[in-house]
Amino acid sequence: GLEKMLPLSLLRAGKDNPMLVELKNGETYNGILVNCDIWMNLSLRDVVCTSRDGDKFWKIPECYIRGNNIKYLRVPDEVIDKVQEDPAKKERGEKFAGRGRGRG
Repeated sequence: GLEKMLPLSLLRAGKDNPMLVELKNGETYNGILVNCDIWMNLSLRDVVCTSRDGDKFWKIPECYIRGNNIKYLRVPDEVIDKVQEDPAKKERGEKFAGRGRGRG
């Protein structure tokens, strides 16, 4: 099911990055990924939650989302790039060599 579509390595690489999570009930959560487990349960911080109709917004300092409630996840492109890079390079600690945009 979902694992094939969104490998856990992608979520692990996405730690400390912003992501968008849409739940099966239509709510969306935009926040920074703090943690995830093998069941795709997520902890997010600095979250903006939008109601199903898009008419209500909540700011939440942190939230926990159960993996089985998730319909859709959007991860930044640079996270996907990071996962597709040669894993051997990562081991040698050259994670940021030759690429990356400055933050903020």
